[in-house]
Amino acid sequence: MGSYDVVVIGAGNGGLTAAATLARKGAKVLLLERHNVPGGCATSFCRGRFEFEVALHQLSGMGSPEKPGPLRGQMDRLGVTEKLEFIEMSDLYRVVIPGVVDITLRPDWAAIVDELQKHFPDEKEAIVQFYDLVRNLFTEVIGAFYLGDPEVSREKYPLYFKYALRNLQEVLDSIFTDPLLKFVVSPYWSYIGVPPRLMTVVDLAAILYSYCEFKPGHLLGGSQALSNALADEILSNGGEIRFNCAAKKIMVDKGAVMGVVTEDNEEIPAKFVISNASKISTYVDLLDEPMPEDVRMELRQSAVSISAFTLYMGLDCEPEEAGINESTTFICGTTDSDKAAQRLHTIEIGDLDAMLFTCYDAMTPEFSGAGTSQVALVTLKYGEPWLKIPPRHYAREKYRIGEAMLKRAETVFPKIRNHIEEIEVATPLTHLRYLGHPYGAVYGFEQLVRSSNLFVSPRPSIRGLYSAGAWAGYPGFQPTLESGVAAARLLLKELNR
Repeated sequence: MGSYDVVVIGAGNGGLTAAATLARKGAKVLLLERHNVPGGCATSFCRGRFEFEVALHQLSGMGSPEKPGPLRGQMDRLGVTEKLEFIEMSDLYRVVIPGVVDITLRPDWAAIVDELQKHFPDEKEAIVQFYDLVRNLFTEVIGAFYLGDPEVSREKYPLYFKYALRNLQEVLDSIFTDPLLKFVVSPYWSYIGVPPRLMTVVDLAAILYSYCEFKPGHLLGGSQALSNALADEILSNGGEIRFNCAAKKIMVDKGAVMGVVTEDNEEIPAKFVISNASKISTYVDLLDEPMPEDVRMELRQSAVSISAFTLYMGLDCEPEEAGINESTTFICGTTDSDKAAQRLHTIEIGDLDAMLFTCYDAMTPEFSGAGTSQVALVTLKYGEPWLKIPPRHYAREKYRIGEAMLKRAETVFPKIRNHIEEIEVATPLTHLRYLGHPYGAVYGFEQLVRSSNLFVSPRPSIRGLYSAGAWAGYPGFQPTLESGVAAARLLLKELNR
């Protein structure tokens, strides 16, 4: 039985960067992972001759060596940047309502404005106003919070104080008149899983700023390459990783962490734990003493986020042969985001559902190998309705919904079915199985402002117990990777005392 400074539970993005940060700083760290590979959502799987990317669509925050983004700086400090090949994407997104609109935007502020002004000439000034607002708003967010300004005030950051809690729909309505234009500038709500009336304008500003300033990207070898590189960095700096080894209990005595018990009933003493598991699992299932009252109140006011339904398709042709020319396409059925959002609570796929179509080979031909390409077709869906399906009907319903998804995709890419060589279907129950998250949630808590770090402190409620990942703040690759570094830094301050 070994003794460690820190035990990290879960080798998702946050757990990996937390353990890597601690190992590089000389802490004796053990990472426990219930699966047999690192990564959580940041992983891949093989079918036939294809290695499918599970979850990464557009990586934010990397930038280039000449103009590095915040995530690149952190990956540099963790020693993994040089081990990976990052691919810059030349398109931001294509957004389509069949028969209504079909517009492709590039990740550049001026190019976006020019393209939209061509399609919506009556709103030229409003388009400039909107993109100036989101750009300047997030510039203030960076100064106030990312750069740690100790003197944050309304006078110094007027846009942030005015818009921090305003919902996106309110801002869209105040600037634009054309419902179609409002729709075209805001399809990223379907990334987040809540419609514009429940999503803050700061969330959209963060996405657009990251992609337009530092460009969206991907990884050759997929997100599994990043997870593997982080795992290698942990091991090369003296850390330890145990796969196929789940945590069973976090031992606590008198309000302080004492260690972890594994599923094999091995007791591992440690004064610090970072949990990359869901906050619900951490405090309900793993904790061996009553839940702190502040955590109880947080869980009481929070809702579990959305999950996803995904078709992974391996094609026997290059993207262009299947009519695919962009890496990221939003396929939608209505400009009414509230109507589309209502569909998230059903298992059914219909004309109103918003879907994301990603083809990695449109960015780099060698991603899947010569003469092939792979596609991920995903729509966000809550997991609860899937739990109500009798097990004997599960396979039938999974493939029925998959067929409905494919038919929707054919309205934009009519050649795709004829080129499918391999196909795999993942439901919210698939995510529940592999991630261990309640209802298969992929974003932690629902992305409402009350669940953000504006109102939830990242500091531990139990001495020595820290959180990382989507359940500890914001979802997505960049935020969860950064969350592990942040948790490790907080812990190191305490460890150094």
